[in-house]
Amino acid sequence: MRTSRRSYKSVPLDKSTMSNIKDMVDYVNQKAGLNFVFIENAAPAFSIFSGRFSAIAVCGADTAAVREDCGYYGETIVLQCVYHGLGTCWVSGSYNENTILNMIDLPEKVRLYCVIAIGFANPKKSLLENIMYKATHKNSKPYQKMFEVCDKKLPNHFEYAMQLVEKAPSAVNRRPVNFRYENGIVSASVDEPYSDKSIDFGIAKLHFQLGASARGIKGEWINGVFAEDKNRVLKFPKVSNEKSDLNHEKGDSENE
Repeated sequence: MRTSRRSYKSVPLDKSTMSNIKDMVDYVNQKAGLNFVFIENAAPAFSIFSGRFSAIAVCGADTAAVREDCGYYGETIVLQCVYHGLGTCWVSGSYNENTILNMIDLPEKVRLYCVIAIGFANPKKSLLENIMYKATHKNSKPYQKMFEVCDKKLPNHFEYAMQLVEKAPSAVNRRPVNFRYENGIVSASVDEPYSDKSIDFGIAKLHFQLGASARGIKGEWINGVFAEDKNRVLKFPKVSNEKSDLNHEKGDSENE
């Protein structure tokens, strides 16, 4: 469902929606020790975006690990917002940084890494949005080319997880994360950890984790390695062929 949106309606977010987003921001800050800030009206800081929209200033300490957390936890908010019908966009350069900094009050030694725009997107993409999408996706990298090493065929659950990594947003759609699959273990890294590539890494880690979980494999990323939790493997009930066919006809298959 998620796609980057830069054209928004002139209608601001309602108070209830803003309150929910603020709650998510507060939770992320408490959970991960980050410094995200909600901005009610971020439009004045943007030149190529249209309409009225809010934003989250993605902020944290100046370390590679925090960069990854910014991507990971920021994407959790993005996916929640998209699920509830909002338009979003990760933005790393096309905004006035000084204007954003004047809207927020950051502690010392805390950096503004990027911004997440959030609003009611127009039903159809604008001409500019379509042009930018085609420009950044014309050479999209399939997940197979993200692997430096893959010593045998990926199991189905990891294959699905990597398909969701393909859908993860990254700066100019470069997909900079390098994966390895060796001895049944998935690991990953980026070649410039002290850059916004680490934010892309954090986003990719979340997408991989969600994909594996959807296929019954629970786990978490620890020091660049996806550690499976063997005690939390999910087992889904088998669906009879008759029921499966019926649901498929209705477009509501339990496997979807």
